[in-house]
Amino acid sequence: MSVSYYTPEGFKNLKDELEQLRSIDRPSISRQIAEARDKGDLSENAEYHAAKEAQSLLELKIAKLEDVMANARIVDETQFDNSKVLILSKVSLKNISNSMELSYTLVAEAEADLIAGKISVSSPIGQGLLGKVVGDIAEIQVPNGMMKLEILRISR
Repeated sequence: MSVSYYTPEGFKNLKDELEQLRSIDRPSISRQIAEARDKGDLSENAEYHAAKEAQSLLELKIAKLEDVMANARIVDETQFDNSKVLILSKVSLKNISNSMELSYTLVAEAEADLIAGKISVSSPIGQGLLGKVVGDIAEIQVPNGMMKLEILRISR
């Protein structure tokens, strides 16, 4: 698994989700299995098989989250300079084709939320902006053609 970078908030969300899965969801599924087992013949007990399937999926999800957290790095925003676009940069942009101004914060893939204005550094736009400085024009290939974005401001 590769290293993933998270904000302190994003890492806390991962930790909270893992805690929820371990302390609430796991015991709940164990109770469901026990209740289904008490109903008799396991070979024809659909509830038992469904609960066992849910348990397998839950354990897989827990293992994946543990792996992600083991390879996660928390990014310290105070160590970055604002002279160029990096992960956690808040970037104000102007779309050259329609003069529309946009603002995005570049985050790790797991924290991306377009509605909140957070785009992944691994997305085409995120990759096209990385390393740019104020005044640069990023030419980014998107599904419906070439997009030209001028970097107006970079902040944290």
